[in-house]
Amino acid sequence: MKIALLGYGVEGASAYRYLSSRYPEAEFEVYDNAETPKYEIPDGVAFRGGVTSFHDIDADMVMRTPAIPPYTVTSRGKISSVTEEFFEACPVPIIGITGTKGKGTTASLIAAMLEKAGIKTWLVGNIGLSSLDILDEVTAHDAEGKSGVVVYELSSFQLWDMKKSPHVAIVLMIEPEHLNVHESFDDYVRAKSNIVKYQTPEDIAIYFADNDVSATIAKSSAGVKIPYHVEDGEALMIDGKEIARRDDILLYGEHNVGNVQAAMLAAWQFTQDAQAIRAAIKEFHGLPHRLEKVAEKSGILYINDSFSSAPPATVAALRAFKQPKIVIMGGYDRGLDFTDTARQIVAEPDVKKALLLGQTKHRIAAGFKECDWRSYEVLEDDFAAAVQRAHELADPGDVIILSPGCASFDMFKNFAERGDTFKELVSEL
Repeated sequence: MKIALLGYGVEGASAYRYLSSRYPEAEFEVYDNAETPKYEIPDGVAFRGGVTSFHDIDADMVMRTPAIPPYTVTSRGKISSVTEEFFEACPVPIIGITGTKGKGTTASLIAAMLEKAGIKTWLVGNIGLSSLDILDEVTAHDAEGKSGVVVYELSSFQLWDMKKSPHVAIVLMIEPEHLNVHESFDDYVRAKSNIVKYQTPEDIAIYFADNDVSATIAKSSAGVKIPYHVEDGEALMIDGKEIARRDDILLYGEHNVGNVQAAMLAAWQFTQDAQAIRAAIKEFHGLPHRLEKVAEKSGILYINDSFSSAPPATVAALRAFKQPKIVIMGGYDRGLDFTDTARQIVAEPDVKKALLLGQTKHRIAAGFKECDWRSYEVLEDDFAAAVQRAHELADPGDVIILSPGCASFDMFKNFAERGDTFKELVSEL
């Protein structure tokens, strides 16, 4: 048997461990965009680097990792993905979470709620373990007659060619994203829609009713549909019962109130322990690089929102704070439109200055010019200088927010490196 692994990062290495244990006599080949592998290739496995098209792969099984678009793959053999393989084999219920932003936060909070209620929970996806690495543990746990739940953060890349949907699907806000990889926004939405496409009447779709795209996706589910809104009141309710209150939430921003409500509804399908759910909310400080408080110095608050890689995330970050704000924006150009974002930022009160850098800085500036708004500066691509400039402009009571609204690849390896650099620079001020 010949097995081809497409992509060899975290997921590809996990796929090899899983498949080699099940097919010990199989011949493996690794195909990757990179000229050299990120991880050590196992002995006896052929590596083919610098591959940009994966058509006509000569293999009995092809395992696609999320980084490889399915439209670039053809083969005489079965084509699957790491996510598909896990869904086919997982014996316990799966809660799947998708959306443009908030997936990791919501997934992590659901896991915390279920664990607080005494339910064995596995958190997988970009913010958790690689799913195939925990499949044997999940299977053994289930075989002993013990209950458990998998909480799976699902990106469009993981959902792209899925033929199975989770028992509980959560559709958070959907906005344009990854348009440098997806052929169009419609293609992106089609990929996201697979989270509910194969649900049965016994399944559940939880969706953000204030977002038209999320609501449209949920309508295609055959399961029970449960909408949620960002409510104005202080009480967070389920079925008329107060579960928690707004002031229990430690996270910044109205959008995170919605994420908490989605998490509550998902956890409620497995436990009605309101005390445990509320305790998890009160203890949850969020994830690194998502509106993360870095420091407060001389009355100036520094916020790291490096995970913000799409324009709507920057708008949400600015809306999370009432005090005067200085925002550092810009980064890798993925073809996103900043016109509407510029209008929304201009409409926000107390935005003192936008500091722009990276590949997108001139496009963002053009959006501000259209709005006849001049409170921005186009900087050289010197990240340290941008942080220093924000510090110089800030007064006590202000907030300095790194919320790029763009990916990081023009200046950094990833969003985490960008955020860690920001935190280090703030510590040196």
